[in-house]
Amino acid sequence: EQDLKNKSELLLKMNPVHKKIPVLVHNNKLVCESLIIVEYIDEVWSDKATLLPSDPYRRAQARFWADFVEKKIYDTGRRVWTTKGEDQEAAKKEFIEHLKVLEQELGNKSYFGGDEFGFVDIVFIPFYSWFHAYETLTNFKIEESCPKIIEWAKRCIQRESVAKALPDQNKVYEFILELKKRLGI
Repeated sequence: EQDLKNKSELLLKMNPVHKKIPVLVHNNKLVCESLIIVEYIDEVWSDKATLLPSDPYRRAQARFWADFVEKKIYDTGRRVWTTKGEDQEAAKKEFIEHLKVLEQELGNKSYFGGDEFGFVDIVFIPFYSWFHAYETLTNFKIEESCPKIIEWAKRCIQRESVAKALPDQNKVYEFILELKKRLGI
């Protein structure tokens, strides 16, 4: 774990460019940035259950949706908690619209890749830990607009690996409140 207010020398040494987490150290080699780390894991341990589809088109689609999550969900989610008034309402509306796009892509599948938990699920599920904070700070319920996303998230957190890895939603909320205070929002 890393105290993001007081970044350790180790983190600054491990990721001197972005100075952010996560950083994967494998065979004394550093791999930085979430999406890149997940792709690296998939390639290095390809003899295990793979995260990306073997078909090039389906693999490209998975990368597209992972990129959508990284750019759209992160950016609009951040605007939901860093803005106020009309700007916050606009961010909330855009956030829900992005979730609806993902919900359409999910369709009636259990996971974004079909029956198997995979790449897009791994990229998207960490954002679920932030949903409680978004809802509390803006007084809305994601489930009312995007029930399939919430059902998907509940399926994901039934997986032991996911349940162990996700931060507690209340701690994320407290973290956001602390950030808002520090940033004067």
